[in-house]
Amino acid sequence: MPEDLFETTAPAPAPVGRHHNVWVGTCSWTDASLIKSKAFYPRGCSSSEQRLRYYASQFPLVEVDSSFYAMPDSSNAVLWAERTPDDFVFNVKAFRVFTGHQTPAQTLPPDLQPLLPPLATGKKNYYYDDLPAELADELWRRLIDAVAPLKDAGKLVACHFQFAPWVTRTRAWRAHVEHCVQRMAGHLLAVEFRNQTWFGDGRAEDTLAWERELGVAHVIVDEPQGVGNYAQGVWEVTHPRLAVVRLHGRNAQTWAAKGLSASSERFNYEYGDEEIAELAQRIDGLVERALQVHALLNVNYEDQGIRAARRLAQQLQRLQSH
Repeated sequence: MPEDLFETTAPAPAPVGRHHNVWVGTCSWTDASLIKSKAFYPRGCSSSEQRLRYYASQFPLVEVDSSFYAMPDSSNAVLWAERTPDDFVFNVKAFRVFTGHQTPAQTLPPDLQPLLPPLATGKKNYYYDDLPAELADELWRRLIDAVAPLKDAGKLVACHFQFAPWVTRTRAWRAHVEHCVQRMAGHLLAVEFRNQTWFGDGRAEDTLAWERELGVAHVIVDEPQGVGNYAQGVWEVTHPRLAVVRLHGRNAQTWAAKGLSASSERFNYEYGDEEIAELAQRIDGLVERALQVHALLNVNYEDQGIRAARRLAQQLQRLQSH
């Protein structure tokens, strides 16, 4: 990395986060709260290129979350591939309309917005079923095109489909998940559910068997339990290539709160030492069951995720060195 990319007042910490087949990273490297905190990026590290290069010098993995809020573009993926080491890897989050979330018209590509049908009176957002078939086809094409540079560079591991909290284990939603898998043929999908109907009331084994049949990687979640719509943390592996653990924190007060101005408020949580040790033990238990294990911190108030990721990686290193 060129020395003049940014100034530092102290040596950068040694890279952490990859031990055996476990990769540790965070969900996003450009979160506004992280940048504003000035607690991670060195002085002078202020451009998109500088931040990604620095992040990739510290961690071996990142999840792209910006692609959830707006359709990703292949030109960005080209730059991401160029600006990271050869062994650095990405998971890319699917655009919100594919995962059952409400989608404002302005989040769609401007050239496609004229294809949107008028909304019914009182509706403010579009959902997947509102899209004309030709528009849906084009959005799928663009998503696949957007991740192609990372895939071609060998840096894309999974496309992350985080389904909305109201996506329940009904026949219709199961069919939609299957539809997503079919449309993304040739890509490994990591599937995250946020509704208790998928794994509660004795349904876990059926859901896991179905995920294995679909050929998707089950996403293990650590999140508050019994608050609003939530998914149980089921520590199982459904694909031999990949196991994914996403750590959302355990802040029950903010998990289902309304009116929060930023996601960093919802995921404001400091993992304690005992919690990190517990999670490291559980993650270490997955290493024999998948070729890669990804542990991603989604606590993102200031540098909480960075610090927790480093502590988790260090704990895993201690476990695996014994």
